[in-house]
Amino acid sequence: MNRSDFLGNVRNYNGKGNWSVEAVQTRYCEYCAAFHVHSSRSLDPKELREGDVLWIYPIMDEVILGIEEGDVACIALGVDFVEEDALFPFGATLKSNTARALRRTRLTEIQKSRLRERISTMLALGVIPHEMREYAKLLRTIGVGELWHRLERDVPRDNPYAMRFYRSLRGAEGLPV
Repeated sequence: MNRSDFLGNVRNYNGKGNWSVEAVQTRYCEYCAAFHVHSSRSLDPKELREGDVLWIYPIMDEVILGIEEGDVACIALGVDFVEEDALFPFGATLKSNTARALRRTRLTEIQKSRLRERISTMLALGVIPHEMREYAKLLRTIGVGELWHRLERDVPRDNPYAMRFYRSLRGAEGLPV
């Protein structure tokens, strides 16, 4: 049965716009072309049908699997996802899992720079979502680099959560906490 022919209740746990299933699949193909790689990976979200309900699970679960397997197009999508501000169903879990997978894979210097910028900006602004734990681990792995000066200057000293991650990063760099 084609999903569009389904007459029951559809519970789609994917984003809209740039993060819809179709948009992610399209960007995946574009990244494959840009990186000159051929992939036989089918980025299709898992689906479960039970009675008159069809659950469509997040396509990012499939992207995360691709990151873990070293798929360069999935890695690029993962970096994009970490940079995204929009809210998603299961967003904290998906973003945490994406950061964990990115931490364990090979990243280009440009990707590292983008991730450093995103995570350090969040920390400097005192934006500490649930996934910051994994983001901080990712930042420790790739290093804060040239952004230490901004963190030193801008981290909100009155935000205990921001300060916790800031101290953790300083300790990982061997700097006085």
